[in-house]
Amino acid sequence: MTRKGRVERGTGETQVLVEIDLDGTGQVDVATGVGFFDHMLAQLGKHGSFDLTVKTTGDLHIDSHHTIEDTAIALGRAFREALGDKAGIHRFADASVPLDEALAQVTVDVSGRPYLVHVEPDGMAPMIGPEYDTTMTRHIFESFVSNARIALHVHVPYGRNAHHIVEAQFKALARALRDAVALDPKVHGIPSTKGAL
Repeated sequence: MTRKGRVERGTGETQVLVEIDLDGTGQVDVATGVGFFDHMLAQLGKHGSFDLTVKTTGDLHIDSHHTIEDTAIALGRAFREALGDKAGIHRFADASVPLDEALAQVTVDVSGRPYLVHVEPDGMAPMIGPEYDTTMTRHIFESFVSNARIALHVHVPYGRNAHHIVEAQFKALARALRDAVALDPKVHGIPSTKGAL
């Protein structure tokens, strides 16, 4: 069974290519033009053990919003495609990841039903580097969840440095997704009493 997804998305604002292999080894080739976002996608691939290629060209002369949003949409679609019918997966998983003073807790259900709960500390710095608006983190997860069709709960109970707060979330998401999509020898067929996810 090959669990790979490939999505090309083109609009008047961006051109995006995403390829993902859920059974990879964490090989990452990412270039969106937004340095901090590239760093976060690299965390997702590396710590999820997903082979991940992302190539995005966007209207960065305006700002980074469209580039980040459209990449997250394509990533969610590629992830969903790679999952196929979800037979034999764990489905549920959680991970807690500290990064110095920050702690991120992530719980995921590969449910077929998109839902996001996202809680960060108040008073975060508005920007990380010159291009990454910290309000985009929630929007990345919203876009990913809607297109991957998963339920995702992200909670950062404390943290001080915005870089650490966001990076801990991506690392925790990676570890939770890695476990949720892992094949479980005890699971035969679709892990749902409905028979579909």
